Amino acid sequence: MNYTDGLITKSIGGLYFVETPLGVLECKARGIFRKMNISPCAGDRVRVEEISGLTGVIAEIYERKNSIVRPPLANLDRLVFVVSTCEPYPNYALLDKFIAVAEFKDIISMIAVTKSDLLINDEIKDIYKDSGAEVFEISYDEPETVKSLSERLAGGISAFTGNTGVGKSTLLNFIDGRFAVETGEVSKKLGRGRHTTRSVELYKLKSGGYIADTPGFSTFDIKKYGTINKEQLEACFREFESCLGKCRFQGCSHTKEQECAVREAVDGGEIPRRRYNSYVEMYDEVKELREWESNKKRSKL
Repeated sequence: MNYTDGLITKSIGGLYFVETPLGVLECKARGIFRKMNISPCAGDRVRVEEISGLTGVIAEIYERKNSIVRPPLANLDRLVFVVSTCEPYPNYALLDKFIAVAEFKDIISMIAVTKSDLLINDEIKDIYKDSGAEVFEISYDEPETVKSLSERLAGGISAFTGNTGVGKSTLLNFIDGRFAVETGEVSKKLGRGRHTTRSVELYKLKSGGYIADTPGFSTFDIKKYGTINKEQLEACFREFESCLGKCRFQGCSHTKEQECAVREAVDGGEIPRRRYNSYVEMYDEVKELREWESNKKRSKL
C-alpha cells in the first residue's frame, strides 16, 4: 500500500489538506477517528494512505506535543497575541488567560503591539516584562519592527490570535505579502471588528516555518482548557516563581491567606497588580468548576 507522511495545513468541512513530499493532498479521515472522539486539525503530523493522484486518506495521527481547542490547532511552538493600543483597547484579563494556557502547554508566548502610531502604551512592556512573553512593538513606518518579529517565527508552527480589530491579518500581510490575507476595518459603531478570517490555515514562511491566522475572539471559556487545575495555575504565572514555597501556609492559594509571599510581592510592586488580579480571576473560575464537578459526582452517589 502506498503511503506518505505530511502536515495538515488546512481543514474545511471534513476535508484535510496535507502538505507532503508528493505535494498537497486533499484527504478524508478514517472513520475510526470519529469513534475515538479524535478530530484531525491544522498542525497535526499524519500518515496518509490510499493515495490516488492528489487525494488520499488520513490513516494515522502522530502523537501531539500539545493542542488547543479554540481555534483547533496542534503541535504549536509559539502563540503570538496581537493587541492594539486602542480601537480596541487591550483586554488584559483575556490576554493573561491565553498566556497562562500557553505556559501550561509549553508554548512560547509573544505579544505584538499594534496601532502605537495612534496611541502610545508603555504599560504593556512593564506589565509583561517578567511574564515570559516577549513583547514586540509594531510600527509599519519602521520595517525593522516587523522584521524582528518575523525572524523569531523561523521554524516550527506559530499561531496568531487576538481580539477582532487588532490587526492580525494586516500584520500577517506585512510579514509576508504572499499571504494576501483579507482584512477589514473596525466598526466605529460597535467598537469591534468584523470577523475577516474564515478558517484556520497554516501559511508557509520563506524561512521554513508556518504561521496560522485564526478567527478573532472576544471571550474565553476556561472550562474548555479544564486540564489546568487550581494547584497548577500558580506555575502558569512566571512572576510568582521566586515566591513559591515561601508562603506561611502549605498549599497557599495566594488569594486571601495571611503572610502570603505572592501577595506581599504584589503589595511591594514586584508583581504587577494587573497580572495578579488576572490570576485571582482564573483561580476563582477553576475553583468553581472543580467544586461544581465534585458536587455533581456526589449527587450521583
